Amino acid sequence: MASISGCAAVPLSIASLEKVQPSARSCCKGAKELKVRSGFFSGAALRGHAYNTSRKTERSLEVKAQAVSEKIQSAVDVSGPRLSSGKSLVAPTPSDFQSRYKDDEPRKGADILVEALEREGIRTVFAYPGGASMEIHQALTRSSSIRNILCRHEQGEIFAAEGYAKSSGRVGVCIATSGPGATNLVTGLADALLDSVPLVAITGQVPRRMIGTDAFQETPIVEVTRSITKHNYLVMNIDDIPRVIREAFFLAASGRPGPVLVDIPKDVQQQMAIPDWSQPMQLKGYLQRLPRPPEPTLIEQIIRLISSSKKPVVYSGGGCNHASEELREFVELTGIPITSTLMGLGAYPESDPLSLKMLGMHGTVYANYAVDQADLLLAFGVRFDDRVTGKLETFASRSSIVHIDIDPAEIGKNKQPHVSMCADVKPALSEINALLKSQKRTFDFSNWVAELEEQKQKWPMKFPVFEDAIAPQSAIQTLYELTGGNAIISTGVGQHQMWAAQWFKYNEPRRWLTSGGLGAMGFGLPSALGAAATQPDIPVIDIDGDGSFVMNVQELATIFVEKLPVKIMILNNQHLGMVVQWEDRFYKANRAHTYLGDPDHEEQIYPDFCTVADGFKVPNARVVKKDELRAAIQTMLDTPGPYLLDVIVPHQDLRPLLVIVQKVYSPS
Repeated sequence: MASISGCAAVPLSIASLEKVQPSARSCCKGAKELKVRSGFFSGAALRGHAYNTSRKTERSLEVKAQAVSEKIQSAVDVSGPRLSSGKSLVAPTPSDFQSRYKDDEPRKGADILVEALEREGIRTVFAYPGGASMEIHQALTRSSSIRNILCRHEQGEIFAAEGYAKSSGRVGVCIATSGPGATNLVTGLADALLDSVPLVAITGQVPRRMIGTDAFQETPIVEVTRSITKHNYLVMNIDDIPRVIREAFFLAASGRPGPVLVDIPKDVQQQMAIPDWSQPMQLKGYLQRLPRPPEPTLIEQIIRLISSSKKPVVYSGGGCNHASEELREFVELTGIPITSTLMGLGAYPESDPLSLKMLGMHGTVYANYAVDQADLLLAFGVRFDDRVTGKLETFASRSSIVHIDIDPAEIGKNKQPHVSMCADVKPALSEINALLKSQKRTFDFSNWVAELEEQKQKWPMKFPVFEDAIAPQSAIQTLYELTGGNAIISTGVGQHQMWAAQWFKYNEPRRWLTSGGLGAMGFGLPSALGAAATQPDIPVIDIDGDGSFVMNVQELATIFVEKLPVKIMILNNQHLGMVVQWEDRFYKANRAHTYLGDPDHEEQIYPDFCTVADGFKVPNARVVKKDELRAAIQTMLDTPGPYLLDVIVPHQDLRPLLVIVQKVYSPS
């Protein structure tokens, strides 16, 4: 079948005018519109710490950059339909917003920054103070609407901002100082980029005159983070703060979401100015490249493919989390079975009979069987990740492939589709559903559904049962039963992460928080507290491993002091379980630094997380026997405020179908 694409190329005249090459992530991931622009300098001016330019040279660069910017604005016509996010070109002041200052009253750059956040509707930030960001924190104390949650480590704060964004769908905000404070955000920025999390990270920087002099706590964070952010800024002019913050939030939330970093020197924070809130954004090139509305011809082509197929499967990913309603309607209208990636769990209810749960390396047998046998693969909001596809040449080899994704760089990057549409999944599915209903289309895939039901019965998810010990999967299953699925689940990275994906059923979007693309250990507790800050009425539970948990254990202080009711269930096997599993398979079970306990006293649990929790004044308990598990989890859920439950489990293989002991529990 010939490949049909709905991705429009960037006009060469625009690209050449902007003097920028499309990044590997194309327009939706790059947004590298102009690296030297009026009022601020990015990495091109700072590369190699070479920023010892004179004031005369600086003014010359500003004039040239402004001239280029004006040419772009005059050359590019931004049509309405491409502004798909619905964002305004100027600061979208909330209707209930009231400034603390008179219109003509000068205020510090830090106060302008905080007011810009207020105008974006921000009510919660995650910030840790330092020398280069003190002015921002002082300004935050003058805000009556923004709450700062003081995490105990900058990595904790950016993971918390991710949890906030993932669970709410809004842009998360974190703030750090220069140097080590800024570099501590790097892992979180990389994680947010890979998982498409809308995030604005604000960092303090040394004063402008000291940039490039190896000053105390100076790091060229714009250069450091260039390849792991959607865009970044170094603000050299106080008058640019309103526009830069507006652009940062727009970039973070529009197109394919991602992290944006804003670096602000301390002297800019201390300057006095009267802000101009009417400044328009200078993102003409980026706006030009935003995906157009879905093309009717492609919609009709997709429906024709569905009509002619006998074994279709929906392969949905994280790009469907904001389109859950449309996805559910599509499956209801067509009756097509659906499987999900790790990042897309909950977009379609796993309790539904048409759900095949997760596919891929750690997915169900029947989901992988369905993709292998399908004659049509409908890939919505996915990127054909290696943990899903395995060998690309054998993945969905019998299928015609339809790929809908908002990022044109993902179309054909790993797997070449037969029909592609570069569009937001939400309006694309809405158009497909509308056409299906208007044409009164009906489909009969009952034979295919029955075949997959046979596979479900033949290859159910199983886990081993021990005489007295607790199987980690049973702990998660019990948690699901006691909560009825009404919870937000966060995880670290490792075996416990996959067990949580397999054994807790996710029936709603934004209830599953994990580090997928980067696989960053230590993600669980901070992301849980971020979710608890924005979703106070939903139980938030961190299912963690002992290895991951200890990497950000300091955030126990945050959940206690901030009174965030985060529940922590540690599946403690005293090992780096996932690495142990690979050691068993490929290295003849040779243990290479994967035991986390005390080698001189292996009979003891080390570290003692209950004693650690006592030090942070967090209520806690430990459970070792399976007949005490249900009561222990219920106590955790019933206890007001934060709680830590240390569940001692044996270290074992992750594979759901592996029978480690002869007695195997198979849920009905």
